[in-house]
Amino acid sequence: MNRKVIGIGETILDILFRGDQPQAAVPGGSVYNAMISLGRMGVDVTFISETGNDRVGRMILENMRSNGVRTDCVNVFPDGKSPVSLAFLNERNDAEYLFYKDYPHQRLEVKMPDIQPDDIVMIGSYFAVTPVLRDKVKGLLELARERGAIIYYDVNFRSTHANEAIKLMPTLLENFEYTDILRGSTEDFSNMFGQTDAEKVYTQRVGFYCKHFICTDADKDVRLFAGNVRKNYPVPAVETVSTIGAGDNFNAGVVYGLLKNRIRRDDLDTLSEADWDEVIRCGMAFGGEVCRQVGNSVSPEFAATFR
Repeated sequence: MNRKVIGIGETILDILFRGDQPQAAVPGGSVYNAMISLGRMGVDVTFISETGNDRVGRMILENMRSNGVRTDCVNVFPDGKSPVSLAFLNERNDAEYLFYKDYPHQRLEVKMPDIQPDDIVMIGSYFAVTPVLRDKVKGLLELARERGAIIYYDVNFRSTHANEAIKLMPTLLENFEYTDILRGSTEDFSNMFGQTDAEKVYTQRVGFYCKHFICTDADKDVRLFAGNVRKNYPVPAVETVSTIGAGDNFNAGVVYGLLKNRIRRDDLDTLSEADWDEVIRCGMAFGGEVCRQVGNSVSPEFAATFR
């Protein structure tokens, strides 16, 4: 597996609460969580991001380096503070978030990494659409498209941004257009389009821009739409400790499945049902593993076994 995975996204320290009591503090971020998992799987991973020159920032950088994630493209800003989130787990172990952010005026002052054909570029969350970083994200997407990389996009559009959906729609659709594989949840599409039916989302909103679409719905079936292959995948029952990072790690598993099965960009349009079965199986295995513990990424033990 000499292909690279390049991710771009935020870093944050997640402080997990049950009731009013803190339970754990874990470095995180939507794409970051996937990068840590892929690093633990032995994949060549580079993450493009930013963090503060403070104790939280140093924790985040050390976590990346100790898990095999390259930090050459992480901007450590001298002003401002590393972002922190409070994640309050409910009785279903789903989280409600409060975010605390203090970014400097200048953002993401980094040199973009080398990208080669069939590398995989991962984008996601509000970071992929926020106007203040659009030139940086679009520059990466342009480079990835020019070099023939696979672009994987997890929309991860939270309810806190639902009131911005109309304003951000041109950017969202532009991201769709760049994307080779699009993943989102029914909750995301409810926040973006007011729709939760996966088939309608694909036929009315996604398929024109991106042919390969995966829709998740918590513990309900995963829906795949990929050319002639359309399939529902039942999600195995899991006794959850925390659902934080479940979707992020589903993404990591799908990307690992593409690498493991040597699927290249030119192969995507001709993948068989059996090929997609393998890729989705990896996604569900990674997502299920994260739900069993408070970490935001797959455990080193899982990585060693799954490899």
